[in-house]
Amino acid sequence: MSSAAATPATEVLLPGTVDPGGLQVRTRHLPPPATGRVLLRMDATGVSFAEQQMRRGKYYDQPPFPFVPGYDVVGTVVATGPGVDPALTGRRFAAVTKTGAWASLLHLDAADLVPVPDGVTAAAAETVAVNGVTAWQMLHRTAHVPHGATIVVLGANGGVGSTLVQLARHAGMTVIGTASTRHHDTVRRLGATPVDYRDPAVYRRIRDLAPHGVDAVFDHVGGPGLQDSWRLLRRGGVLVSYGTAATKDEDGNSRLPVLKLFARLALWNLLPNGRSAHFYNFWAGRRRPEAFRARLREDLTQVLALLADGTLTAQVAAEFPLREAAAALALAESRTVAGKVVIVP
Repeated sequence: MSSAAATPATEVLLPGTVDPGGLQVRTRHLPPPATGRVLLRMDATGVSFAEQQMRRGKYYDQPPFPFVPGYDVVGTVVATGPGVDPALTGRRFAAVTKTGAWASLLHLDAADLVPVPDGVTAAAAETVAVNGVTAWQMLHRTAHVPHGATIVVLGANGGVGSTLVQLARHAGMTVIGTASTRHHDTVRRLGATPVDYRDPAVYRRIRDLAPHGVDAVFDHVGGPGLQDSWRLLRRGGVLVSYGTAATKDEDGNSRLPVLKLFARLALWNLLPNGRSAHFYNFWAGRRRPEAFRARLREDLTQVLALLADGTLTAQVAAEFPLREAAAALALAESRTVAGKVVIVP
């Protein structure tokens, strides 16, 4: 049980639709954790594409401004609330938060904590928290890609993409990955064949590498290129869409591009050509909290174990202290780095 004293916490606040430099740093006092909750000291959090969309007000289902961003966190329990095992204190865990993790301390439900294996650094674990679960679930729960398949990963140098490439290679798949030429060596080291995403003929280059089509395409870009991703599939192939990066800078309703995407995927699934299209939603099934948490815990535990045994290599693009979150966000948005930008205390 924690003491009754409030604890000061440093937080990074997203006040509205601002440039990265418009982020604000504040200090507020957190009360002791409530029943079923813990007080977690942040050891690492990160910058995902979600935060890049949120600062523009473009992330589907984001909370109203102002709020503290931060999609996931790795940290150490420093206090427990009523009904929580005090033995959790001092242990490290990962959790997916959606918002709130850009803080030195935060309250979390104890049921959302997933143990981090000994020997895995906080920064390394952070790179596979939401990214690792996303990659694992898309590959094994959504697409059900078989051993020996050939897949395409758009953005193979990114946080999700680099993890997805490694998981696919571990599962015996051939991977073609798009990235800018500066990241081709990284993509090769991960085990994929790189293709320049800036090449106007990028889809023809992929078709040259897989003339009979591919078994799956993982597309976070959306927009007009989604049609080209669909055309890459062989009969029985699966398209998994998990973002609308192509429209992130467009003005207007943040929900409209997603709704248009849903309609397009639904239409394609009506076509009698043996292919299928899916939109991956990390939060699908959350209306059944126990089942959602069990699935998340199982999948993140699998990914963390692969990180611990060396099957996965953490792709840390850079580390920034919490008070320099603005610089971390700007670097992540620059598209000049491979892997995930990590924020530390």
